[in-house]
Amino acid sequence: MEHLLDNVVWAAVTGTQAGLAERRGRAARYRPAVSPFAAVPAEPDEQDWADLATLAGPAGDVVITGVPRTPPVGWEIRGGAEGVQLEGSALDVQPDSDAVLLGAADVPEMLDLVARTRPGPFEPDTYRMGTYLGIRHDGALVAMAGERIRPPGWSEISAVCTDPAHRGRGLATRLIRAVGAVIRERGEVPFLHAAGSNTTAIRLYEHMGFTLRRRVQFAALRSPAGVAAEPRPRHEVA
Repeated sequence: MEHLLDNVVWAAVTGTQAGLAERRGRAARYRPAVSPFAAVPAEPDEQDWADLATLAGPAGDVVITGVPRTPPVGWEIRGGAEGVQLEGSALDVQPDSDAVLLGAADVPEMLDLVARTRPGPFEPDTYRMGTYLGIRHDGALVAMAGERIRPPGWSEISAVCTDPAHRGRGLATRLIRAVGAVIRERGEVPFLHAAGSNTTAIRLYEHMGFTLRRRVQFAALRSPAGVAAEPRPRHEVA
């Protein structure tokens, strides 16, 4: 039986985060302003790919994760990387009194920090995916972490980043533990993804209590240019 984390985006966008997503047949994706992640079955057929292309629109970009999947002719593979999925049931969580809750008013600073540190995809409405916490220094946002993909019973810790001038102070570790405390308080289990080549980060996560669950593949895809787009509501996120 497939585990929820085996096709984690599908489990999230058809469950807990359905309000942030679009679905067509067996294909689904977060709305573009939220996240580029999309999902098809582990063994998609031609109709699944056609449905995803309709959701993405002509020459639309999406990211899929999980087991490797080869799209049909017409799709462009824009990039890819091997990653790891780490399970955090043993994570030592700890609220942090210096961590502040981030929201809509903080988005410009969040986007600026992400642009300078490149922790992974982060869009203007990504903050809607869960709780985001930050640490400020002299009023400026210098570190943050939050929740991204949230299948039932689980929550991914993501967007972990620290301004280069403030690294080496353990801010990322503190925020991971603090976000983990939020997740654990809800009775859910934290997990995260990391690039397979980032051995330094993986060692840190394992030291904190995360364990390797499986290796995954991330693939950035572009849909065929001639596909018809599906109409979207004017306000993409409720």
